[in-house]
Amino acid sequence: MQWDGVADRFGAAGLLPFTISDMDFASPPPVLDALRERLAHGVFGYTDWRLGPFREAICDWFARRHGTGLDPERIVYGPSVLSQLSQLLRMWTRPGEGVVVHAPTYDGFRRTVTGLGRRLRPVAVGDEEGLERELARPDAKVLILCSPHNPTGRVWTEDELKGFARLAGEHGVAVISDEIHADFVHDGHRHLPWTGFADDGGRWAVVASASKAFNFPALNGSYGIIGDPGERAAFIRRMETGEGLGSPAVLSLTAHVAAYRHGAGWLDAARAYVAGNLAMLEERLRSAFPDLGWEPPQAGYLAWIDLRALRVDDEALQRELVERERVAIMPGTVYGAEGFVRLNLGCPRSKAEAGADALVRALTRLS
Repeated sequence: MQWDGVADRFGAAGLLPFTISDMDFASPPPVLDALRERLAHGVFGYTDWRLGPFREAICDWFARRHGTGLDPERIVYGPSVLSQLSQLLRMWTRPGEGVVVHAPTYDGFRRTVTGLGRRLRPVAVGDEEGLERELARPDAKVLILCSPHNPTGRVWTEDELKGFARLAGEHGVAVISDEIHADFVHDGHRHLPWTGFADDGGRWAVVASASKAFNFPALNGSYGIIGDPGERAAFIRRMETGEGLGSPAVLSLTAHVAAYRHGAGWLDAARAYVAGNLAMLEERLRSAFPDLGWEPPQAGYLAWIDLRALRVDDEALQRELVERERVAIMPGTVYGAEGFVRLNLGCPRSKAEAGADALVRALTRLS
């Protein structure tokens, strides 16, 4: 989609893309080896995610990577994080009710919430008073927590997560924590799963996938953690009946197990490489525009850049990038924020440098 679909989104073919949230790196060798072995089996009949090592691998990963114990009985399967989100919203809200999100907001959240006829209630990251005000609305039913946050790359602190949990409990709001970026947290920061802050008696869910960190999103598979047994049973029943999910994507199960059991070394190397890309971008932006004061994100490979100090028009910048520099970089307006861009640096250093230089040249001409 990033490479072949660029003309559909930007109106021009042949652009160097820094857009969709996946990487230009091949998946880890242990994942590829496991997929080859599964393909060699040759039989791809119906299966069940509750059979085999899928849930065990997830529990092992959470214990080793995040220091968190999981009950395997709480784990569920879904075709994607957004499909799980959609089902949970249909369970816990009705059309016209409010769903609170942090802004800027991942565009997939916006499409899902509004597509279901619910009201999107954005609150700026860091605006605690605004968050409490929105959660206190009588029609506020769900807080979607992106943890770590997309597109800013913010890793929530323990105090922040405790605050979210307190507010949600006080106002009777369910929490859905999207933790798909959790495994790509950079050194000096730590992801804390929502399972450590959730009230066992409340409505909450974690939705996640190994596909983001290990780069196999097109294999279509994810998992969730739902605390309440009744809510969990209702979710599984809805997915298996209303959605017709009789069998999971077997290659996704294979990839998840291999990634979580044998992919840690590859992931650490990928994070270090991406951190180098982000440091390169920081150096070039500071050299050209020291007043921006841009710093790399705390998690992920997406550089969220605040350009408002340069007073550059968003449309003019996109014209420069597309028509003159021949690069595709996501405008902040996609996420509800004017004056920003989101630059994907999950790519080889040479490509990252080309994108950084193109952005600096375009901004220099316009500013």
